[in-house]
Amino acid sequence: MPVIYIENAPYEVKDGQNLLAASLSLGFNVPYFCWHPAMHSIGACRLCAVKQFRDENDHKGKIVMSCMTPATEGTRISISDPDAVKFRKSVIEWLMVNHPHDCPVCDEGGECHLQDMTLLTGHVYRRFRFKKRTYRNQYLGPFINHEMNRCIQCYRCVRFYCDYAGGRDLNVFGWHDNVYFGRHEDGFLQSEFAGNLVEVCPTGVFTDKTLKQHYARKWDLQTAPSVCVHCSLGCNTIPGERYGMLRRIRNRYNREVNGYFLCDRGRFGYEFVNHSARIKQPLIRRNGNLEPIARENILSELEPIIKSEAHIIGIGSPRASVEANYALRALVGPENFYQGTTQIEFDAVSLMVDVLRRGPAPSASLHDVERADAVLVLGEDVPNTAPIAALALRQSVMKKPLAISRQMKIDDWHDMAMREAIQDDYGPCFVAAPRATRLDDIATAVYRAAPDDIARFGFAVAHELDAQAPAVPDLSDDALGLAKRAAVALRNAERPLVVSGSGCMNASLIEAAARVAFALDSVGKSSNIFLVPSSCNSMGAAMLGGKPLDEVMEAAEKGAVDTAIILENDLYSKLGFARAEKFLSAVGKVIVLDSLATFTTERADIVLPAATFAESDGTLMNNEARAQRFFKVLAPEADVQESWRWLSDLLSFSGNNHHAGWKTLDELIADIAAHVRIFRLLPEVAPPADFRISGQKVPRQPHRYSGRTAMHAHIAVHEAEPPEDIDSPLAFTMEGYQSQPPSSLIAHFWAPYWNSIQSVTKFQSEVNGELAGGDPGKRLIEPARDKSITLPGRVPAALKVRSGEVLVVPAYHVFGSEELSSRAAGIAQLSPAPYVALNQADAEAQRLTDGDALELEISGKSHRLFLKVDPSLPPGVAALPAGLSGVPWDRSPFWYELKKMKKVSANVGDG
Repeated sequence: MPVIYIENAPYEVKDGQNLLAASLSLGFNVPYFCWHPAMHSIGACRLCAVKQFRDENDHKGKIVMSCMTPATEGTRISISDPDAVKFRKSVIEWLMVNHPHDCPVCDEGGECHLQDMTLLTGHVYRRFRFKKRTYRNQYLGPFINHEMNRCIQCYRCVRFYCDYAGGRDLNVFGWHDNVYFGRHEDGFLQSEFAGNLVEVCPTGVFTDKTLKQHYARKWDLQTAPSVCVHCSLGCNTIPGERYGMLRRIRNRYNREVNGYFLCDRGRFGYEFVNHSARIKQPLIRRNGNLEPIARENILSELEPIIKSEAHIIGIGSPRASVEANYALRALVGPENFYQGTTQIEFDAVSLMVDVLRRGPAPSASLHDVERADAVLVLGEDVPNTAPIAALALRQSVMKKPLAISRQMKIDDWHDMAMREAIQDDYGPCFVAAPRATRLDDIATAVYRAAPDDIARFGFAVAHELDAQAPAVPDLSDDALGLAKRAAVALRNAERPLVVSGSGCMNASLIEAAARVAFALDSVGKSSNIFLVPSSCNSMGAAMLGGKPLDEVMEAAEKGAVDTAIILENDLYSKLGFARAEKFLSAVGKVIVLDSLATFTTERADIVLPAATFAESDGTLMNNEARAQRFFKVLAPEADVQESWRWLSDLLSFSGNNHHAGWKTLDELIADIAAHVRIFRLLPEVAPPADFRISGQKVPRQPHRYSGRTAMHAHIAVHEAEPPEDIDSPLAFTMEGYQSQPPSSLIAHFWAPYWNSIQSVTKFQSEVNGELAGGDPGKRLIEPARDKSITLPGRVPAALKVRSGEVLVVPAYHVFGSEELSSRAAGIAQLSPAPYVALNQADAEAQRLTDGDALELEISGKSHRLFLKVDPSLPPGVAALPAGLSGVPWDRSPFWYELKKMKKVSANVGDG
């Protein structure tokens, strides 16, 4: 490791860094604008200037840009040299020439990187007296507000949006000092990562429009460490609250998971917490209607039901916490606990857990995905089901071509030079999916087929890698040729990666992905596997055990279910309308715990108001079996409480000899660890509630928090007592330990001089490294790597197209397919209208054209959809949106007769 000298003191730094990253890693305050830790150097702003000296005898030196200068052995620099200080001060002054200086009304005020750097460089007096350059702002959709007059031309926005995230509808226009960053015309930003512009932009050009609707100054937001609930990746977030309302979501850095970024569903889907359909008090059915009832009275109604000899079953949920699912399992008994997923998804996720436990390939973190140099995607529409994984895959295709730039002696941090050297020479990435995905532009090759045929393709890749793997009969020449290409690329890679998931609702795809990983291991190639289940706690629910919904359907039809307790699960979205109606009609009593009104709560006899993620503490297991703790950011309203607390109340009525109910989250977690072996390390995921630093709790409110008394002035002039939190070491106050807590308890990023999100570098062990003390979360599954293990080797049969029928497979949309975020106004605005997609030939066979209005009967209910002709679909395969409002079905592939698609009118959609 090279030794550099800063202010004549020696420091050992990581090899391959530039001076800016090295200095920041060492804790020095070097100002910058255009540099970003994830996107590296471009040298556009000139703000990171330092004085470099040839040796210890050189006292004159020269000014260099630290972001563009390598930190090599013996390099000597001064950050505080008067010439460097003067230069940086002049840079900030010219960058601020056209800035409107509108901090008091700017939404970025209080966490603005421009404010921080202006003060850090000492620019305090404004001398410019001429007319300022001005621009017209654009409408960029429901998420992002545009204020171009604040721009300082750092180029971060287009570098992230175009170069890093692969967007194509935001760019830079103009020249010299008349540069415009925006779209060619007004319209919503099409990238699902556009919301990151809010944090990437160092000033207030791009700001959070959803926050603007209920704005609060950043220092008045109460925050807490949390985990995204809108897909299975477990991205770390920081929700912000004010006046009892959730107001925004920010990124919480975790190198192994989401790093510096979030997808727009995770960032803006939070508005469901504030939705008018929130259930905020217990409800009981009387005279056919659900009526409010007091908490103590509802418990009196529930006590005889729980104490009775009736057969009670519990239906868990892949979107409820580990603690809530376990509490339900403890209440009804393991033999009466159902995971809340249908057989087909149950099989897929159970197989995922089995594959991760038995090995040989470890589950890849998102950081591992970024580092992969050859990728095979089997059947998963990653940009829509796991968006941040798609962002990571976009970085992975740059890894193999880096050899080109390294041969030219270009450092990896020199972003512009590296991209110029690489051009569009992407690394190997093979994408097999039923229809086109937004990864196709970086794919080496794509394969379009039905799910079973994609699984066959995966088995063929495994066979090409290892002749002992099952052979695939009757594979087309094109598919076989592509399988051979993919096998060669994976075999020649240093870090091959196999990606699959439950999106196609086909366990054979998981098995095929596992086969490829086993085949790579058999030829001595260490690989990673990345499996994507459907929901935020699918893995946790599967690890608890239980049975699929199909079995409880059979029991209900036989009249064997007296009472069903349904945990945070809309059965209509899982079973489809007809099956859900049939099941609920066959059950004597239906008790539902949920936070939002759904079709299932409307059919319940008793509804208990469950807290959302923002109002509760608990644990979620992400797709790699990483357990992560989330903490409440606001205290729930009086009758709202965590699902596990409602279930604990019910458990106290049951007379259960093994579980007597739990008073605190720590008691519940200890019980889980004691009774479910796979969760034995669960108490280590985050510090317990009695954890203190210097005798102090960790504050949820920043030290600049203000107006606490004024918030309750309409009630009393005295400060209200903060809510008591018995479940975590976090306090609902600004008082407490103000320095850096353990990473799992970081509620906000702030450091002296650094009020913006850029302060995250002060919390890292080094720039782009893990957080000091380690990243949050704990992996509970590591592969056994047992060489004697054999996988079941059933290769599925090839799809045989039925005359006059199509196989309907699920189609996913990042905006609309996830049930909680779809209740957010901005997400709903960008969700597509209900449609069915057909191949051109299948549409023509029925004399249908793009945009025709159709009437379809799905799951026993008639729906009106429009036709979307999708040339990427293979013949005999149709696509129907999963989870989209207006299309309630069970997401499972099924055969559909084309003649049942009744044409209502022509060209009602835009196709």
